[in-house]
Amino acid sequence: MIGDLLTRPALELAELLRSGQIRARELVEAALFRLEEQEGSINAFSFVDAEMALAEAETISADDPRPFAGVPIAIKDGTPERGKPMRIGSMLFEDHVPDHDGASVRRLKEAGFVTVGRTTMPEFGILPTTEPRLGGPTRNPWDISLTPGGSSGGSAAAVAAGVVPLAHGSDGGGSLRIPATCCGLVGLKASRGRISFGQDRGDDPLVTEGVLTRTVADTSALLDVLAGYEPGDATWAPPPSRPFSEAVRTSPEGLRVGLLLEPPVSADLDPTCARGTEIAARLLEDLGHHVETIDSNPLTEQKWEAFDDVWAVLAAERVAAGEDILGRPPTPEDVEPLTWALYEKGRALDALSYRRSFARLQQVARQVVGATMSYDVSLTPALAERPVPLGTITGLEWPDPLDALSRSNRFSPYTALWNVTGQPAVSLPLFHGDDGLPLGVQLVGPPAGETILLALAGQLERTLPWSERLSPLALGAEE
Repeated sequence: MIGDLLTRPALELAELLRSGQIRARELVEAALFRLEEQEGSINAFSFVDAEMALAEAETISADDPRPFAGVPIAIKDGTPERGKPMRIGSMLFEDHVPDHDGASVRRLKEAGFVTVGRTTMPEFGILPTTEPRLGGPTRNPWDISLTPGGSSGGSAAAVAAGVVPLAHGSDGGGSLRIPATCCGLVGLKASRGRISFGQDRGDDPLVTEGVLTRTVADTSALLDVLAGYEPGDATWAPPPSRPFSEAVRTSPEGLRVGLLLEPPVSADLDPTCARGTEIAARLLEDLGHHVETIDSNPLTEQKWEAFDDVWAVLAAERVAAGEDILGRPPTPEDVEPLTWALYEKGRALDALSYRRSFARLQQVARQVVGATMSYDVSLTPALAERPVPLGTITGLEWPDPLDALSRSNRFSPYTALWNVTGQPAVSLPLFHGDDGLPLGVQLVGPPAGETILLALAGQLERTLPWSERLSPLALGAEE
């Protein structure tokens, strides 16, 4: 059945389409059928336009020169797509319809991808779970009582359930790597400045866009698609000396790997997560690399408060932008309690306080890069906990809404640090726990060091392949 192919890598599907073994319309029809079949279980989509997707697929032939012509993809609801609702997980933006494609969406379409729908996210992408008041919780295809992670949780659930071979997402504190870990996928946060936002925003101190995939090869090929300068960019990461899709096929030798098990912020490390990282360290040693523990951790809770300040200002900007849509000032009823609390916190910060917080983050970044620069790559757990049950971390029901951020930090203490430093980081689903759920680790490269990071990730994937491991929902759909 053609639907069975949707759990295959996008590169493989692109080759089948080019060879004429399958037609673009057949593959997109299969994705839409799978979406309808699985959506009641996972609730991963905020919008679907089947008619438009099928019409676009109908125009694609086997001789289409675009590298991914006819491959279906889903787009996270935080990035503009012309003529389709962009709700950002919030009732405040429920009726917002952009008149243009964001830079990443445009590049994906130029590469030939057919977008079948827009995926769910927590309100404004704030939390590491996906349970917005608008639309309700998204569920993990490995166990629908658990979170798929966030904020790109809908995209991760769609891929893990076998609806699409890969999906677009973004990452401002772990929002690609966290759901990738929860759902058994590959999630790369590229270097700061590697992937441009184009006209939609200037340089972002924390957030970058990317994809969730089943293989490192797909991730590398999509980085080649998404990376690069857009006219008017103030800064950008230096281009690689060769395509990332070539680097992933090499096997690096004798790398120095720094092991960081101690959480950068206060959190308890689940023994399963610790054990997986330790096994990964031994695997790297077996591959000829040298692993040693990183002794110093320059991060303190006081310094980490600056991260929350920056996020508060970003949330406040989002809420304030809603006034243009509503035609009136926003009220607490328009957004979730956590979002409103961040809005008020962000508004209370004067310009000088914000600049001081930003400077503290830059200080943290310099100290962390300095502490890790003697290593080629760093290794950490991807999460400090196993995927949490639905309802554990939401923006809704807390005596103090800001406590949701503290709870989030205990779940995912290892990811946001690398958004602060701007270094590339990738989560890899190397193992499974005794609970039957995916168990991921995180690798962190040097600044602008995706080449060495992806080469090592590819070496691990060839040593311990994971792409054939499918969630119960994906396996059920294949039967």
